[in-house]
Amino acid sequence: MQAVSDLHVSSNVALPAPEELIQLLPPSEADTDFIARSRREIRDIIFGNDPRFLVIVGPCSIHDVVAGREYAERFAKLAEEVKDTMLLVMRVYFEKPRTTVGWKGLIMDPHLDGTNKIAEGLYRARQFLLDVVRLGIPTATELLDPITPQYISDLICWSAIGARTTESQTHRQMASGLSMPLGFKNGTLGNLEPAINAIKAATHPQTFLGVGMDGRASAVTTTGNPDCHIILRGGENGPNHDAQSVATTREMLVKSGLKPAIMIDASHGNCRKDHKLMPEVFAEIVRQRAAGDTSIIGAMLESNLVAGAQKFPQPLDQLVFGQSITDACIDWETTKLLILAAAGIPNS
Repeated sequence: MQAVSDLHVSSNVALPAPEELIQLLPPSEADTDFIARSRREIRDIIFGNDPRFLVIVGPCSIHDVVAGREYAERFAKLAEEVKDTMLLVMRVYFEKPRTTVGWKGLIMDPHLDGTNKIAEGLYRARQFLLDVVRLGIPTATELLDPITPQYISDLICWSAIGARTTESQTHRQMASGLSMPLGFKNGTLGNLEPAINAIKAATHPQTFLGVGMDGRASAVTTTGNPDCHIILRGGENGPNHDAQSVATTREMLVKSGLKPAIMIDASHGNCRKDHKLMPEVFAEIVRQRAAGDTSIIGAMLESNLVAGAQKFPQPLDQLVFGQSITDACIDWETTKLLILAAAGIPNS
């Protein structure tokens, strides 16, 4: 008989069911209480019930959990210092969208060598999230693959849908069933309509194909996620963190019947992909908020122990500890200075 299926599939490796991984690495009652409280605080900021400024900050991606833990330990101390005026949430990004090809993140390729040990990647990601939560740090990630949330979403306090996937029906449906607050980024060109339409779709009930906790395919019906907001990240048409762009966004959200809650990403298109411009962009975002624009509920920063980014792939023993292998980041000292200045605290 002529073969007609799997003509281009070289392997098909079964993964553990989500419930199996969760049983291996379960959250404690203290963990779930902290995650629920952090989600509630983020939600209150989004909807104007908490006057603090929300900052999603951390590495572009986690590729070395040892460096990631060192970053988290420093982060915890800084977050405590500014907690009265700012809520810091750490970027814990395990999945990276690629324009063509490249390293897809710790979940897909935890050994950074193309072996794609996904089961191990899921285990490492979940363990790292537990480590961060147990430091008293709220977690943030971008959810890219629609199966991934079943394995890790119970440990996520805030999530994002990226510019490449904001227009995706699959991701809008997925977002409608997620249990944490969530931001949709504007499109890659900088256009706002995809993100606004995504928020509308995600806040409504949806039914779609998914995976149950037992690993079996299932029909998932959601109630809709009411805790969604827009993220301005600039685009191919230029930055959109300026006051006029914010005003336009606010008007479009109100006209669409949505809460005018705007987060602004100081990286990506808003810094023209130059990490050296990121501090200036962040300072401008904070200036607008301080001037009274309460529709700006928060900001995003890409930050690591060491500034910049290093070429990858290269021999793993030659990688610089604490430096990004994806997008270029600002370093820790710059991050600390920016956050303390935004909170009005002199650097000690």
